[in-house]
This record gives sequence, structure tokens and C-alpha cells, in this order.
Amino acid sequence: MALNFANNNSLSAITTLPASISGGAMTLISEQTASSSATISFSLDDSYDVYCFKFINIHPSTTESFRFQASTDGGSNYNTTVTNTYFHAQHDEADTFTNLTYDGGNDQAQGTGFVRLHQGIDHDNADENGSGFLYLYNPSSTTFVKHFIARNVDMANGYMQDAHVSGYFNTTSSINAIQFKMNSGNIDSGVIKLYGIS
Repeated sequence: MALNFANNNSLSAITTLPASISGGAMTLISEQTASSSATISFSLDDSYDVYCFKFINIHPSTTESFRFQASTDGGSNYNTTVTNTYFHAQHDEADTFTNLTYDGGNDQAQGTGFVRLHQGIDHDNADENGSGFLYLYNPSSTTFVKHFIARNVDMANGYMQDAHVSGYFNTTSSINAIQFKMNSGNIDSGVIKLYGIS
């Protein structure tokens, strides 16, 4: 249901969209559950203009950051040229530390490394984990670069950490696979869901 303000600023509901406007439905394509997994990979096709990955309770085997990269050759290589930016906020449980920082050390400028999605997920306690999402726009385009945006939260050593990441893969080749992994060690547990948005 959409909301609309009329001329008198009263609020009314629009219950149906015009036929020419897509409703943006999310369709679950696949789901993978980590179990001491070194990597988790997904194939993409040209069925959707937007893909959304959702990360649920990602728990690493060692304290590390969760990352991703793209492939243009069906997953043989994950080294697509990328430019991205990264900033994060932090707040500890004791209410003694807060932070909002642009983090140039997690940026890439025409790099080919894996893009950092989390500030750093701790593994020491069973309840420490990270969750969030990643949107990838029009990966099948052979005309434009491929934009992405992500927001992820994790708990590490009593700190809430909120990471904001965005950028683009600088290729006009179709992106047909995405891979996730920790910077080192395995993804001990967690779920990644892939959705297509029409």
C-alpha cells in the first residue's frame, strides 16, 4: 500500500499501482546455509534487474570481516575491477565509546580484491554474529557499470558496528556469479538468501 498526500495535506492510501508501474516484488531464488564454509557462491542470470542478498546471523570461525566479489566468467575468477567507499558507526554496551568514521582503509579504487561488508565479526562468544543486506543493480547489463549498496550490522566484543558500503564493478561485461567469504578462516554458520526484484 502506498501513501499519498492530497492538496489539503490529508493522508490517503493508494491500494493499487498503475499498470505501468512494477510492484517490485521480491522472489526468493536460492538460500545457502554455511557450515564451516570457506566460501559461498551464487550464480546470477538476466532474469532480474536487481538482486538482493540477505545475510542472517553470519558467524565466523575467527574474528574477521565478511566480504564479497563478482565474476564475469561463471565463477572461474572472482577479481572484477571495483571502486567502493566505506564508513561505519560503533557503540559499545558500556556506553563509553561511540564512533562514526569514514574508513579509507576499506575503500578500493580500481582494485580487484574482495569488498569488505562488515567492520569485523567476533567469534569468541556463541552469540556474536553479523547480519545485513547487499543490493546489486542490473548485473546483466553489457552497457553500464554495475552498482551495489550494502548495509550490515555486527556485534563484536560488546560493540555494535554498523557498516555502510557502496560502489560499482567497473565492467560492461555481464556479472554472472557472486562469492562471499571471510577475510581469513571459514564462515562457521549463518544463512545467505538471494532474492530477485522485479
